[in-house]
Amino acid sequence: MRRQSAPRPHKRDGTWYLVRRVPKEFAELDRRGLVRISTGIAVADDPRAVRAKDIVRQLSVELEAYWRGLRDGQSGEARLRFEAAQKRARALGLPYLTNAEIGEGSRDDLIRRLELLIKSNSLDDEREVAAVMGGEKRPALRLSGLVAEYKALESQNLGQMSPNQAKKWENPKKRAIANLTEALGEDKGIADLSRNDAVAFRIWWQKRIAAEGLDIGTANKDIGHISKMLTAVDIAHQLNLPPVFKQLRLTGAVDAQRAAFEPAFVQSAILAEGALETLNEEARRIVYLMADTGLRLSEAANLLPEHILLDHEIPHVQIRAVGRKLKTDHSARDIPLVGVALAAMKLQPAGFPRYRDKAASLSAIVNKVMGGKAMLPTDDHSLYSLRHTFEDRLTAVEAPEKVIASLMGHKWIRPKYGAGPSLAQKQSWLQKIAFNPPQHL
Repeated sequence: MRRQSAPRPHKRDGTWYLVRRVPKEFAELDRRGLVRISTGIAVADDPRAVRAKDIVRQLSVELEAYWRGLRDGQSGEARLRFEAAQKRARALGLPYLTNAEIGEGSRDDLIRRLELLIKSNSLDDEREVAAVMGGEKRPALRLSGLVAEYKALESQNLGQMSPNQAKKWENPKKRAIANLTEALGEDKGIADLSRNDAVAFRIWWQKRIAAEGLDIGTANKDIGHISKMLTAVDIAHQLNLPPVFKQLRLTGAVDAQRAAFEPAFVQSAILAEGALETLNEEARRIVYLMADTGLRLSEAANLLPEHILLDHEIPHVQIRAVGRKLKTDHSARDIPLVGVALAAMKLQPAGFPRYRDKAASLSAIVNKVMGGKAMLPTDDHSLYSLRHTFEDRLTAVEAPEKVIASLMGHKWIRPKYGAGPSLAQKQSWLQKIAFNPPQHL
């Protein structure tokens, strides 16, 4: 629905009214043409329409919701019929094609479909004819429904994620659709999207970047999310959509690189006695754990008791995909505990239940405290910089690349053979770089 100026109250028979013309996209569903709804406020009682303006705005919002409800209800029913026809066509060994698509196809395919109906005595079966001869139109999915449709297609992937991971996965896609809808001024059907629409979205982002100093990478993420969703839905439902967002990414994007701390700064500032005393114990000890393991914040916050092995010959933690999805296939690993990490985990043998599946809020809290205590030397530093520091420290003592990759959860450049570096081997390298813990953890 295209944006329009705020509706104004109209006088009619001494009463203020909302007057709206039915938009073209809803004309077949609401044949009134012009809609008039009384505010119930007499012009004599509100001559300047001060109260009537608020009522008119609310009535307009409700009217638009009514129109969308009509459309969504009809679309839902049509979608179910289409999916049933599509499923039946596949069962008969046919690709589902609409009637128009069959007409544009080969004569042999048309004859084959007709013969199938004749041989099965199904010419009087409406559902069978709809499946074979394309009697149901493809669903008119709109931008507002694209994320939900994509979620349904990605259910096997989302099922591996924690609730917070699923939310983080969904939110940027919803923002991308909201931005595209704003740029186009309407909730268009995805089949109606044109190259001009995609270019208009790119220009919309270029203007915002110039005016507001936004990151080029954010625009490219929007374009990427939308393109990926459209492609997935197109393939799943055989919509034959043109790749309108192809090759529209903006140039000039620079990948942000978090800086690493100097190891001496970590020891003297971040691990100084009382330096993080304003943080609660769990948050503080997660910082200590990260310093000597290089764990990602989400990996540390989501450790489960059964994956914290303090009584083992070599105390260590195990990173496993339990109740959540790991960042990469190589992220599952075992990391020995040494130095400040070992000292912290002895006090947290059950992990960090306060921050389980809440890594984002934890990051915000810790970075705020570190920033307020001059523990972030530049704008490029953050809590995550401890992971970069960890890798730099291993490189400085000339640890083998395979050991570093195993500890960081990175892909090794060569095919994996055997079990990889042992806990004892990893422990020996970590002991070379271990930090001294503060007295009070």
